[in-house]
Amino acid sequence: MLAKIATGPGLEFDVIADGSQDAPLVLLLHGFAESFHTWDAQTAALARAGYRAVAPSQRGYSAGARPDPANTALYQFDHLVEDAMAIAAACGDPDRRFHLVGHDWGGSIAWGIADKYPARLASLTVLSRPHPNAFNRALALPDGDQKHRSRHHRAFLELDAASVVLANDAEWLRVRWEANGVPPDAAERHLAVLGNPAAMEAALAWYRARGAIRTPLGSTQVPTLYIWGDADDTVGRSAAEGTRDFVPAAYTFEVLPGVGHFAADQVPDRVSELLLQHLARHPV
Repeated sequence: MLAKIATGPGLEFDVIADGSQDAPLVLLLHGFAESFHTWDAQTAALARAGYRAVAPSQRGYSAGARPDPANTALYQFDHLVEDAMAIAAACGDPDRRFHLVGHDWGGSIAWGIADKYPARLASLTVLSRPHPNAFNRALALPDGDQKHRSRHHRAFLELDAASVVLANDAEWLRVRWEANGVPPDAAERHLAVLGNPAAMEAALAWYRARGAIRTPLGSTQVPTLYIWGDADDTVGRSAAEGTRDFVPAAYTFEVLPGVGHFAADQVPDRVSELLLQHLARHPV
């Protein structure tokens, strides 16, 4: 069900919400290049299993929560973290623990929330995005593998990046999604959110606000499920396997053979299965 959540002036987020409002909350954060529709299958599965699933269209992706992307300070990482926490608070008891799920950029935010607010989380699930410390370590390896896989991050800092990505009916996006097994109907749902210049400029403002450097975090003290497809063209094995070095809490690493970067779109049932198992092991 589509709904809206307002967290402050100029911040009204579109959300997909399903399940009873008094059920344990699962907050799902999307990444780039995708939309909150990446969680369509998971929100439905979570609701059937007795959870309250909320997947926001995050800062810049929601037209009602789109500060001027030319002012990249408004898209700094801390704002993205606090947006997610404010949305969680708006979903019920602001002191109640909740489950957090993130993919790609949403995974980066999820790692940041687990670092800053570990007591608020019952569990953490991250798809694709390694722990930032593992990512930084892999980027520095002499083989250059992860640096090559992440080369698009620097390209997104260019002033014409939005027009390049959207050129020829969003050819860059369509080719990438097809190569990663994203079904055509899922691609169209993402384009309905992201396939216009205003949304794309705002989405790329996340990269421009961060620049090329990822700030290291502390070790993650929240029970964590990390899901990585071994055909993910953006994250290599060194970064993925190295994530366990930075999670001293209960940790599960699931490798999806032959699965690319957009696992929730490519193998939604398997992602939902793993997610529900993890949540059951770590109740609120």
